[in-house]
Amino acid sequence: MTAPTHADETPAGPDIDDEVLLLLRRADQRYTTGRRRLVAALQSGDGPLTINQILDVDRSLAQSSVYRNLMVLEQVGAVVRIVTRDEFARYELAEHLTEHHHHLICTSCGDVADFALDDSMESSLDEALHKAADTRGFAVDAHRLDLLGTCGDCG
Repeated sequence: MTAPTHADETPAGPDIDDEVLLLLRRADQRYTTGRRRLVAALQSGDGPLTINQILDVDRSLAQSSVYRNLMVLEQVGAVVRIVTRDEFARYELAEHLTEHHHHLICTSCGDVADFALDDSMESSLDEALHKAADTRGFAVDAHRLDLLGTCGDCG
């Protein structure tokens, strides 16, 4: 997967911006221009992005502020960090801001790709996971599924 080479001219959608603003306000944080641009860069990416890919999407962002802002956005629940076997974490907007999906993670190169199941398969998966959790007395709020393997480029 390659990151886009330029930032989308439009910032993150108004619904996402509104949600991120609320999350930040609850934590007594501001939705600065840099944070807006970071959210827009994450939204324009084709799946989770490394910090270098984020900087490629929006070259106006400073690396040091991207690190700090990702940490704040992760703390308030707007961004999720995905750690793989390679040295680069990847970041994406939280599902409650976008849509439910899963990940294909290459254990060779660390690439992460999003995928979604159709409603019927998602429902069957959710039912199976709830049954498994019920046997342990565990109450499920949501699920995340990461498939580990080798991508087409590494295979």
